[in-house]
Amino acid sequence: MNFRTFATFVGPSVFMMLLFIAFPLVSVFKQSFYITQPIYETVETETCTPGFLTQTCVTEQVSQPKLDDDGKIITRTDFVGLQSYRNVLEPERAWRAISDGNWNVLSTINFWKALRFTLTFTLITLPLVVVCGLGIAILINNAARSIRGPVIFVSLLPFIITPVIGVLSINWLFRGDGILTAMMEWWLNRDIALFAQAWTIEVLMMLYRVWHVAPFAAIIFYAGLQTVNQDSLESAVIDGATRWQRLKYIVIPHLMPLIIFVSMIHLMDSYRVFEEIVGFSSQGYVISLQWLTFDYLTPDQAGNRSISRASANSMLTMIGVVILLIFPLRRTWRDHKGGH
Repeated sequence: MNFRTFATFVGPSVFMMLLFIAFPLVSVFKQSFYITQPIYETVETETCTPGFLTQTCVTEQVSQPKLDDDGKIITRTDFVGLQSYRNVLEPERAWRAISDGNWNVLSTINFWKALRFTLTFTLITLPLVVVCGLGIAILINNAARSIRGPVIFVSLLPFIITPVIGVLSINWLFRGDGILTAMMEWWLNRDIALFAQAWTIEVLMMLYRVWHVAPFAAIIFYAGLQTVNQDSLESAVIDGATRWQRLKYIVIPHLMPLIIFVSMIHLMDSYRVFEEIVGFSSQGYVISLQWLTFDYLTPDQAGNRSISRASANSMLTMIGVVILLIFPLRRTWRDHKGGH
């Protein structure tokens, strides 16, 4: 099947969308197998001390990037295979640390340190977002119609705020002499430094993510609550079912497709956690896979960027997202086949 036949089969719009998605991925995938480095040359430089009669000159050889006629650094691109992935994963050192049960050594490898936090952040915030979102949706649904609009607006405010601004706001509340930190110090009668250790920073990041994303889940669940079969609920009330039983056996099964949808969106989004790292300035304690890619792309003192490592780390991040999505996708596919 050639490109023209495939485009006719799937439709022009779908074909263009697939090309739009595939080209950047192919580019990143290709870059992970190549490394671009400047070409250096050795030149002699002479350095002289101030003075006339006592002047001393020293000649030494210095390596510096080779420049072309336009004054630009000449680079060379070489195929390195899986070397960039090895540089990111450091498999020998990681396996030795795992075999010895030395998790402190494993945490010194940037990729595994970032992977540990990314997975912890994603898997802990997921159930909290679903539960809080469902709770907010039920609260909105049970509110009087006269105040339902304002309640929806207020509940959406955390989601409307720009993520970086929201992170900085939470940061300022808890950092140093922040309002909440000062209140806790007054209540406990002791000094509190929430940004002096990694675990408290991680807790604050998770609390912010739940606070920011739960309103999105709430609106999705609230829309689903409008389609719940009222006859089934009334029959359950007549049969003596409690509120919890109606929620467990009628409402939640009805909302399960939406719960899976919200879970998939949250998995993809939280696995790329980045704003929290920047907003909380936690690079010294906590890093994520997305931030690690950004760090590889940040020029060093010589102006060089590790594009090959950044591409390899991006591909590994994408593989992790795909693995996390396998379970909800299988659940969706099973429910789809069962519906037919």
